[in-house]
Formats: sequence, structure tokens, C-alpha cells
Amino acid sequence: MSGVAEVAGIGGGKAAPLGDGGSAAGTVGGDAQQFVIFHVDDESFAVPLSEVQEIIRMPEVVHVPLSPPALEGLANLRGSVLPVIRLRQVFGVGDVEHDDATRVVVLDQGRPIGLVVDRVANVVTVDADRIEAASSIKGTVDADLLTGMIKDQDGQSMVMILDAGKVVCREFKAIGKAAGSALADATRASGSNDERRFEVDTDGSDESQLVSFEVAGQEYALPIEKVQEIVQIPGQITEVPNTPSHVLGVMTLRNRLLPLVSLRDMFGLPHEDVSDANKIVVVSMEGQGSTASVGVVMDSVKEVLRVSNAVVDPMPPLLARNGDLGEIESICRLHNGKRLVSVLSAEKMFSSGDIRAVTANTGEEKVMAEDETRGRAGVADDEEQVVAFRLMNEEYGVPIEAVQEIVRVPDELTKVPKTPDFIEGVVNLRGVVLPVVDQRRRFGMPSMERNDRQRIMVYTIRGVRTGFIVDSVSEVMRIPSSVIGPAPSLSEEQQRLIRRVANIEKMKRMILLLDVDQLLDVKELAAVGKAAQ
Repeated sequence: MSGVAEVAGIGGGKAAPLGDGGSAAGTVGGDAQQFVIFHVDDESFAVPLSEVQEIIRMPEVVHVPLSPPALEGLANLRGSVLPVIRLRQVFGVGDVEHDDATRVVVLDQGRPIGLVVDRVANVVTVDADRIEAASSIKGTVDADLLTGMIKDQDGQSMVMILDAGKVVCREFKAIGKAAGSALADATRASGSNDERRFEVDTDGSDESQLVSFEVAGQEYALPIEKVQEIVQIPGQITEVPNTPSHVLGVMTLRNRLLPLVSLRDMFGLPHEDVSDANKIVVVSMEGQGSTASVGVVMDSVKEVLRVSNAVVDPMPPLLARNGDLGEIESICRLHNGKRLVSVLSAEKMFSSGDIRAVTANTGEEKVMAEDETRGRAGVADDEEQVVAFRLMNEEYGVPIEAVQEIVRVPDELTKVPKTPDFIEGVVNLRGVVLPVVDQRRRFGMPSMERNDRQRIMVYTIRGVRTGFIVDSVSEVMRIPSSVIGPAPSLSEEQQRLIRRVANIEKMKRMILLLDVDQLLDVKELAAVGKAAQ
């Protein structure tokens, strides 16, 4: 390794340099231990060699908003997302520019964590009688972050033994928790595409997750495991003759034929023509050893609910005997019964035979069956469609179904007094007052002058239609689910907002995937809603 210096007089001078990118492994006999020695500012530190996975040069990092100041960013480590921590920030010494000697010591803390150090010295073997307790250390470094110190033979100089676990837990409490649940993270990351799309977390057997939506002013829901995805209304729907009135026709979804039905017409509610405001919930149905998919047209999709099973009641027997209500299997009581959500049964709503008859009328039943087989084999439906945009030098993404529209930033926005600093103002968007948030300020980033590349991305967050100014919109892209994994938990706010990361190694891109519903908290959402009045 270039820039490695030998440290003399420690542990009898038994030292073995560790090469760049090399694996850190090694054992010694007796009571002796091996340590990796490195420098931060004018101090020398050590970590047990058994905790070191490897030592690498300073990689390119993606900076994460709303994260603790000690986080350098996220790096790509051979396909894995590596959080990188600045030890200078942890120890309260001034930052310096990285140079050729800068290294990242990658440690195993339940998941890989990188520590940025000024310079790596060597690997040494230390006898147990050379290690003293941390309580005897008096210096600029908090003794709580140390497990002991290594003294030379004269006792004049020392190397502090760093407790990397305490550094991580103190600076990044969420990382500490994540390290304890690394197995759960890995399980979720390797789960089905549907689970990743809707962030299904099955750690509570007495809870259910429901996707709720609205039709004709009434709220309905489906179990989240039945919902494959939510997509926009296509530009063209192919009508199918000799089908029930609630069957709108078929559309193409990723080279598959998807039957479309109107929940309004199915339930005998007032008819309305389908428009861009509607959403399609793709529902999976199982029957006779196969799985079919159908698109259900809703007025709007509301939210993903996590509810206790104690507030979910089966349909009253008297109503359940009514054939017209057979599609509703239970009622969810929220807000002390003031909000009732009808939970639907996908199997009772649709007949698999009827749905296949729709595709048969188009002469494409075989194509759909083959595509379903490929989907179960993991060839189809293994990607997510996101809108990618930029803030400063980093790239973010949101699900395409969350984006209502993208518009240019007008020359002037109307300022609203007594609103949070991140609310840029309001704009008239086709007769509707739209509150606009400066995404940079919301993330604590420096502001920038208005330019032609900036855009307003419009979302509906818990019923409040809001625009967010971004530096530029890159593209609409399909991302393989295999490269999407859970984001490292760096802070509570970041954990809510940025839950996943797309690490596209072949393109050398790392895209932070945002949870749109978490862009504003309850108080912020109330302020935005007030600005729109």
C-alpha cells in the first residue's frame, strides 16, 4: 500500500502491512492480539484486525440529505451500499481535503461500515500486557469510545483502541439498530417484488397492511399482498365485445395483456368516464393452481394502512348473506369508528374464468398465460418504474405512479406570509392553487438561482396536492428489482424518507428512492395545506 508507514516499538515491532483492497484476516496464538493501526489528525488509533473486512482508497460517495453530519455518504462496495463515516467529524477535529493517503477502513458491524482515516500505518501483534484500560486515558477523544490503549516499551506514546461499535451507535443510533437487524433487512431485500414495492414489514402477526382507495366518495381497501402495483391510466384501452358492462377492456402492461374493470360499474355506483385522474390497482388472484392479474380502476389511491386486527371485523352475517355485498369480506374501524374502510376480497370480486374469457376474446389468452408463467419464474414483473431527478450532484427517484405531473417553474410565485421557509409560495395551476416547496431547502441544502432546467414535480401527499422544485428531471426509467435494496438507517427522518437505494453498478449510478408520503410531516403538511387556502 502506498503511503503506509511502519510504527516502531509497539507489540515488539511485529508488523505486517495490509494492502489496498486486501482482505483483513489473521490470527495469533496465546494472549496476543492483532490490530490495524491508523491515524486521524495527530492521534493514533487501533481496531482489532478481526473486525476489519478490508481497507480501500476513498471511493466516490453519494451524499444523503437529513443524515448526521459525520456521514460522508454512501459508496458502492462491489454491489453493496456502504455507509462511510468521517472520523474527523466524530472526534471534533477540523476537516481536511482527502489525499492519496486517505483510506476507508471497512468494518463488520452487522453490516459493512466504512471509517475515513487520514492514513493507515500497519498491522501489529500486541501482547496482552501492553494493553491498558481505557479509564486511564486522558486526551481529546472521549474515553467512552475506546476499549483501551497500547503503550510502547517506554510508556511515552500510546495508540488508542477504538470501539467501532460505540462510534456507530452514538453517531448513528439508527445504524446501530440496523446492525442488530441485518438479517431482517437482508430478508426484506431478497423478498418478492411486491413486498419491496410496498415496503411490507411482517414483524407483527396481529397487524394487517391494506392499500386503501376511494370510489364515489367511499373508502375501500385490499390486503397489500394482493396488490402487485399501481399504474397510470394508459393512452389506449382496447374494448372487448360480449363482456359485462363493468369490464372496460384490456391494456398492455410490460408485454402482458391486463384486463381492466371499473369498480364503480361493478358496484353499481354512478358512472363516470375514465380520465387521467384515475388509478389502476393491479390485483393478483389465485385459483385452480394458477395466478391471474386484473387491473381495477379506482377514483384515487389514498394510502397504505397498517392496522391492528382488533379493529377489523368480519361482515355482519345478515349483510354477508346479501349477494350484492359478497365482495366485501370485512370492515376496518379507524378513528374510533368514525372512519370505516370496506376490505375487499379479490377472489370473490372476480371470476378467474371470466377474466380469461376476456383475453380469449382478444385472441391472446395463450400470450397472457405464457407471460404469467414467465412472471412466476422471475423473468417478468421484476422491475420498478421511477421518475429520476437531481438535487445538487445527487440523483433521486420516486415511483412513477406517485407523480401526477411535471411542470416548469413559473417566473414568479406568490409568497405566503407566516409559512415555513421551505415553502416557496403558491402558483395557479389550471385554476387550482398549488403550494410549492423548495426541495433543496426542505433537505437543508444550499439554495440556487432559478433556471430553465428546474421543474416542479406534483404529488398528492395524504390528500394535499403539493409541488416540489427540483434541479432537473433526468428520465423515466425502469430499474431491476434485483439492484434495489434497503437504505442504511442513518437517522430517523432519513429512515422514513429514504428507505431504499437503487445501486446500478453497471451504470455507476446510485439512486436514492424517496417515499413521497414522507416528504412532509404532519405539521409541515398542515402548513402547506393552509398555504393553499
